[in-house]
Amino acid sequence: MPAAAKPKTLLLFNFDWDAIAFSDLSTQWPQVHAGFDLFSFPSNTRLAWFDMQRFSELAALKAKALGARAVVSNHEQFGALCAALVAEKTGWPGTPVEAVLACQHKLYAREVLQRVAPQGNVPYQRLELAHPGRIPGNLRYPAFVKPVKAAFSVLARQVNDRQELVTHTRFDPWESWVLRHLVEPFEKIRLERLPGAGSAYSLMLEEPQRGRQYCLDGYVFDGSYRRLGVVDAVMYPGTSAFMRFDYPGHLPEPVKRQADDIARRFLREIGFAHGMFNMEFIHDEQTGQVRVIEFNPRLAAQFSDLYARVEGINLHAMALALGHGIDPVSLPRSEPSAKCASSFVYRSFDPAEAVAMPGKGSVQAFRAAFPDGLLFEFPKLPRQVQRDFKWLGSYRYGIVHLGGQSEEDLRLRCERASALLGWPPPYAQSAAEPVAYDPQHSPWPVATASQKATG
Repeated sequence: MPAAAKPKTLLLFNFDWDAIAFSDLSTQWPQVHAGFDLFSFPSNTRLAWFDMQRFSELAALKAKALGARAVVSNHEQFGALCAALVAEKTGWPGTPVEAVLACQHKLYAREVLQRVAPQGNVPYQRLELAHPGRIPGNLRYPAFVKPVKAAFSVLARQVNDRQELVTHTRFDPWESWVLRHLVEPFEKIRLERLPGAGSAYSLMLEEPQRGRQYCLDGYVFDGSYRRLGVVDAVMYPGTSAFMRFDYPGHLPEPVKRQADDIARRFLREIGFAHGMFNMEFIHDEQTGQVRVIEFNPRLAAQFSDLYARVEGINLHAMALALGHGIDPVSLPRSEPSAKCASSFVYRSFDPAEAVAMPGKGSVQAFRAAFPDGLLFEFPKLPRQVQRDFKWLGSYRYGIVHLGGQSEEDLRLRCERASALLGWPPPYAQSAAEPVAYDPQHSPWPVATASQKATG
């Protein structure tokens, strides 16, 4: 069918990796757009009055009038849920609303896991924040704390005692306003469609886990589960901050099948019958256990370029196909350009450090030397950098994507690219691993299938 005759796809909150990847596909898959950028002014002022139901209704009406017959979004904070609402309103293929809510409400997802795949769960507790700063005195430490509803790893970190937790959850008025308006649109839908999950205005504590982190990418079509691949997530040593994402990964096939089994059980239980997903998990090489970190009800857009380089498959095209009710297995593959590929994440861990962005000449030199490379720069004002350190524990100032013919070739290419940009290459001697805890002597309660761990 000629491109002009193809029905259009409504793309919601289409920015960063998505903007690049979907733009490259716009000839084959005509598109219309809706949404706003959470990270740029004045676009992000819409957060003050954003309502998911109203936005989805208006977006659906406008898209249908412009000839759209499908909806897709890989945006975690708002887009995935809005896309589910639009698909429901229009009758287009999409992930069920309740399934998106179940994934994004991290505490409820833990409860579901405990029912259907307790072997993949971790001990957890809810931490109510009705009165910020009033932290109970009977919590167990060390603990990994994260919001029940959030994205981009905001406020997710390990705390070792009560004082660290109090400091971590002490918000100024502006921070409180931003956090409230990030959660409120989700909470309105959650109250109506998943009332048993409990308030999303809270944090949760989890027992820190030992092992290496991975990301399982896949999709469900007509109720059938399909694995696409597993990406290695490499941390900066001594932190829980991503340093690189490597593909193909090094996880043994039997462990991948363990992860598949857990993912299938969870997705089936929540009614996830259609759409792309990403499951983050930890594998403990000593015990062989697979522990789920979280489920994301959408494509991990940052990884799409890695799969394209190594496998010749376009995950964004797959998402578009699913949006139109087409099985992505029918899509053609391109010729791979690399044997391995990585998403290199450049971070600062010193709030006082001045990070220099590459000048025009450096960027031009990078693009000339690496025409296949992708470069993202994230310059920020000092107050924004300070907020990153508060919410994320570091300042992510750049990302580079490269491919290589071997792991050594890829490392050498990264080191050369980093030198051109004036940034330290994101390699280290070893990957970070959280401290190990002996379950026999852990201070954390071990929840059973019939008992939730509560604060």
